[in-house]
Amino acid sequence: MTFFLPPLMKGLAMSAGLIVSIGAQNLFVLRQGLRCEHVAPIVLFCAACDSVLVFAGVYGLGAMLALVPGLTLALSLGGAAFLLGYALGAFRRALRPSAFVVEGGAPLSFGAAIAATAGFTLLNPHVYIDTVMLMGAVGSSLPRPEWPFFVLGAATFSFLWFAAIGFGARLLTPVFARPVAWRLLDAVTGLMMTALALGLVLDVLP
Repeated sequence: MTFFLPPLMKGLAMSAGLIVSIGAQNLFVLRQGLRCEHVAPIVLFCAACDSVLVFAGVYGLGAMLALVPGLTLALSLGGAAFLLGYALGAFRRALRPSAFVVEGGAPLSFGAAIAATAGFTLLNPHVYIDTVMLMGAVGSSLPRPEWPFFVLGAATFSFLWFAAIGFGARLLTPVFARPVAWRLLDAVTGLMMTALALGLVLDVLP
């Protein structure tokens, strides 16, 4: 009756270990949560992408990606360019503190918010290495009847995590009601994005 619990918990634990980090995607979701802009669709998009990628990895895509080394290079360079572009935008915002009050500033349109979320999610090569290949390898090593529960566990944690940082960010609204807090967040975001971009490039250099 409880045969599904071990693979479910294994998927949940692996997802937690890979997702909970200060990365570009998490910082973007946090910032949108603080601004209360399109939070629900962004959370759903991130969680759905993770779920689809884990499913694809467990059911075979991870093995295929391992046979195409050039894809990692292309994703790394594309992801680095995307991150550097966002870093420049964050640095520009950090120099204009009047634009940081939660209720103020130019909001992202729905399309722009989803496009940015897609970029942070799908242009990060580590999402394919970790979510598709690593989790795919672990999940597919389980008996086949347990595969759906492994995927379900991973998807469950992903949804809970993105919902927590997206909707939970509102609890920090009093702190970010001050322009200096937004300036600090965007400065840290810019530095983090730059470091991540450089890391992606260095990872693929010979």
